[in-house]
Amino acid sequence: MHASDKVADVLALWQRSAALVCDCDAEFPSPIGPGRPDQPTLIAPALVPRRSPFTPQGHAALMHSIAHIEFNAINLALDAVWRFAGLPEAYYRDWLRVAAEEAKHFALLQAHLQTLGFAYGDFPAHDGLWTMCEATKDDAMARMALVPRTLEARGLDATPLIQAKLRKVATPAALAAVEILDTILAEEVGHVAIGNHWFHWLCQRDGIDALVFYPQAALRYRAPSLKPPFNLAARSAAGFTPAEIAALPQ
Repeated sequence: MHASDKVADVLALWQRSAALVCDCDAEFPSPIGPGRPDQPTLIAPALVPRRSPFTPQGHAALMHSIAHIEFNAINLALDAVWRFAGLPEAYYRDWLRVAAEEAKHFALLQAHLQTLGFAYGDFPAHDGLWTMCEATKDDAMARMALVPRTLEARGLDATPLIQAKLRKVATPAALAAVEILDTILAEEVGHVAIGNHWFHWLCQRDGIDALVFYPQAALRYRAPSLKPPFNLAARSAAGFTPAEIAALPQ
């Protein structure tokens, strides 16, 4: 499939969803895998080259890596919709909206890459986000804990640092990228907030202490270690509790 076709299909699905009646108890057969284009080539995370924004090639590679995250985030949100049955209708509508917004983010980055003379798929990438998605396929609570609240929340921390580097570059392309990342960051706060909401909803439903469950799930599913600096303002806006923020490593 072509990446732009997926974006169009997801946006069309979101537009139709207002008229859809949700059968929240329905279970669907598992697809073979997420719909992806043939490129980029997927390699081990440690083999992905370092990306400096201070050269045109490095800038393009950096923006490609962010586009890859956003494309994967479409699949993560769609997987959250069909994977787990029996949840409130609001859960499914929340994640459909996330999928549509991730598709818009990808489209912004793809258009930016084209102004640089590149396209999505021109650089290698890794599959770390989908690996965690697969690992938590049988555990909705762990999925909410470790995908939106861990992997995607890392974007809240990393984006201001990336923007600071781009502002130092100060080329028209770099400053355009800063504006795109402003848009993405604002909406990603909302996506992480959705993950926080449904994680705590599931914990409350099942009588589980969220602060106890989180480190256990992180250890069980080998989530990446959290490292400072943290964007505490964005994390607070995304619904992390004061106790959860206090538990972050110093």
